[in-house]
Amino acid sequence: MDVPTEPNETAVRARADLLTSIVLVALGLTIFYLSWTMPRLEARHIHPATIPGLVPLILSVALTLCGTLLAWRSWHIEAEGGWRGLAAVFTTRQAMRVLVILGLALVHTLILVGWLPFWAAAMLFIFAFIMIFEIWMADGPVSPLSSLAWAIAIAVLGGGGIYLVFERIFLVRLP
Repeated sequence: MDVPTEPNETAVRARADLLTSIVLVALGLTIFYLSWTMPRLEARHIHPATIPGLVPLILSVALTLCGTLLAWRSWHIEAEGGWRGLAAVFTTRQAMRVLVILGLALVHTLILVGWLPFWAAAMLFIFAFIMIFEIWMADGPVSPLSSLAWAIAIAVLGGGGIYLVFERIFLVRLP
């Protein structure tokens, strides 16, 4: 009788490394292409060793090489049930928390910043972050009223502090 075995940690890590290597190689090749197509400024008699895309080009070659080596290594590891185990990792509570953080960061960056003043976008982000993680994503029962009070206080202090420190002290224009 065949008993299904749980995938071991090495198998899951090997498959995670394989996915990561694909992303690294794709990123490296994209950066290589963009660096290669940058203007070389020959008309201004710029020395070839000082072209604007030289450093990103070298780094992209290194990134592509490292990603390729990681792919080769992870492909050759015996990983029985590795894909199944990797899929199970993405259904955990920790993975849900990471996805919520990514979602909040994208909403803040792509929607709120530019539509609201930066300090207001920061306040809203901080408030939403605290409320979501204190009430919805909390491990145990938490008083919503207490969380609401703390979230408002920290959001106002945080957003106001960001504005004060960057705009007034460091004289950095925020978006």
